[in-house]
Amino acid sequence: MARYVIFPMAIFLAFCMLSCIAQQQPCATFKFSNNKQFSSCSDLSVLSSSLHWNYHPSSNRVDVAFRHTGVTDRRWIAWAINPTSGGMVGSQAIVSFPRTDGGLAVYTSPITSYGTRLEQGNLSFPVLDLSATNQNNEMIIYASLELHGNISTVNHLWQVGPMSENTPMMHSVAPSSPNVKSMGSLDFLSGRITTTRSSSSTLRNIHGILNTVSWGILMPIGAVIARYLKRFESANPLWFYLHVSCQLLAYILGGLAGFGSGIFLGARSHGIEHSSHKIIGIVLFCLATAQVFGGLVRPDKDSKYRPFFNWFHLLAGCSTLILGIFNIYKGFDILHAAKFWRLAYSGVILTLLLATLLLEICTRWCMPVAKRSMSDTVDKNTSTVVACTVAAMEV
Repeated sequence: MARYVIFPMAIFLAFCMLSCIAQQQPCATFKFSNNKQFSSCSDLSVLSSSLHWNYHPSSNRVDVAFRHTGVTDRRWIAWAINPTSGGMVGSQAIVSFPRTDGGLAVYTSPITSYGTRLEQGNLSFPVLDLSATNQNNEMIIYASLELHGNISTVNHLWQVGPMSENTPMMHSVAPSSPNVKSMGSLDFLSGRITTTRSSSSTLRNIHGILNTVSWGILMPIGAVIARYLKRFESANPLWFYLHVSCQLLAYILGGLAGFGSGIFLGARSHGIEHSSHKIIGIVLFCLATAQVFGGLVRPDKDSKYRPFFNWFHLLAGCSTLILGIFNIYKGFDILHAAKFWRLAYSGVILTLLLATLLLEICTRWCMPVAKRSMSDTVDKNTSTVVACTVAAMEV
C-alpha cells in the first residue's frame, strides 16, 4: 500500500523541483534564433526581462542582449547604464519599439530629465553592433558597449512603456508599479546583480505620511479642541495649550517637513506635474503660516480689532481643514495608494466627525439645559430661604 502513495509523491516532488529550477534559471536555457551565445545571464527581478552578456576585461567591452518577454501589444523597451548615479536621470539608454509602418526602431538615448520622450542621441560611451528583434511575443536588443575606465560594476536600469504612434510615452510611476523597482547594480565579471529601490519612491511615501498626519489628523484634532474643550470651565487654560501644541506640531510636520519634501520632489521630477495637488499645497502652506504668525500678534480681547482677527482665524482655519483633507485624497490618487490606506484614513475622518457631532450636541443643548436646571434650583432655594426668613421675622 505504501508504494502506491510514495510513487505519486515522488513524481510530484520531482515535478516541483524541475519547476523551481526552470523558474530560477530560464535565461540559462534560452537559445537565441540568430545563434548568438552569451556566457553569463541573469533574470531581472521585474518586468519579465532578462539580461545576457559576454564581458571582455582586456578591452573593457561587453556584448549584451536585453530580452523582454510576454509582448502582446505595441510597447517600447529600454536598457540603460548610469555612469554617474543609481537613478534614471543621467542614464545612457538603448531603446527599441515597433514602428507604425511595421519596422523596428532601435537607437541610443541619453536620459537628461524625468520628462524624457526617449529622444535619439549619442551616449557617453561608444555603442557598436546595435540591433533588435521582435518575434514570438518577445523583444530583444543586442549591442556591444565600450565602457570607460577599468570597471566591471555598473548601475543599470531597464524599462517598458506604452507607445503613442511612434513616440514612447511615460511609463507608470506608481510606488507599487514594477517600473520603479527596475534598477540596481550589475557586476559583469562576477555576474552578481542587486536590485535597489528608487529613493524618490521612498521620499514620496515619507511626503505622503507627513502630510496625512499633519494636515489630515493633527489639524482637525486641534480645531475640535479649540471649539469644544474651551466650553468646559475646568479645561481652562488647558485647551489653549493643547490647541496650540497640535497646530504647531502639524505646521512643523506638514508645513515645513511635508512642504519642503514636496518642493524637493518637484525639483527632482522634471516633466512630472501634479498641478492641482501642488497649488493646493502652496495655498495650505500660506494659510498655515498666516495662522501661526497671526497667533503671535493677535490683539487683546478688549481690542477693537479682535473681532476681525477672530473672523480671519476662523475662515483660515476652516479653509485649511477642507483643503488639507481634499489634498490628502489627491495624494492617495497620485501615489496609487492601496485601498486599505484610503479606508483607514476615511475611518479616522469619520471618527472625528462623529466626535464633533457628539460634542456639538453636548455643548449646544445638554450643557445649557444643565445650566438652566442648576440656575432654577439655585433660584428656588434662594426663594425658599427668603420666604423662611420673612416668616421668621413676622413671628
